[in-house]
Amino acid sequence: MREDQSMLGKMPEDRNGTLTKSNGAERHTRKSGVATLSTAAVGLIAASTLLAGCGSPTAVPMNDEYAGNAGESSSAPSQSTTDPNTTTSDKQDTGNYADGTYAIKGQYGPIGEDSIDVSLTVADQDITAVSIVGHPSSTISKNHQDAFSQAIPGVVVGKPLKDLKIDTVAGASWTSEAFNKALEVARQEASIGG
Repeated sequence: MREDQSMLGKMPEDRNGTLTKSNGAERHTRKSGVATLSTAAVGLIAASTLLAGCGSPTAVPMNDEYAGNAGESSSAPSQSTTDPNTTTSDKQDTGNYADGTYAIKGQYGPIGEDSIDVSLTVADQDITAVSIVGHPSSTISKNHQDAFSQAIPGVVVGKPLKDLKIDTVAGASWTSEAFNKALEVARQEASIGG
């Protein structure tokens, strides 16, 4: 008798190693837990591998005067001059930043379905203002983006732009990651000679 049979009572094995137990008109079948566990593990590894590249946040400079402000005119249009199909600016981060307002689009989610428009104002190397316009794909995303956009000024305003990286803000981990990518692009776009 196999060890797992003792837990199930005396049950005969069929030719496939399946333990069976009859209980009146109802028949219960239990397969080996090892085979089921192995199959589940293989499925989990395959799914993880397929999704590993998904959901990586990206950020690009926005290069029209209406980007990031829901169609309202801006007195300081984006200073971007790069290809919007790249994930970063074509400029180098010098660690020395020009005063100005920089508009960056951050995209994220398993298939890039959510995005935020980040408007970041820099003066004397510090962030003096930040605003976020969210473009959520679901109610859950909207709630995260709303909470993030309310909390982020208290986290970054008054801080130096150089090397700034935030942790998860307001429980919005993907939005926070997209914002960090936007900070990278803002540093590149704002950079002036070292």
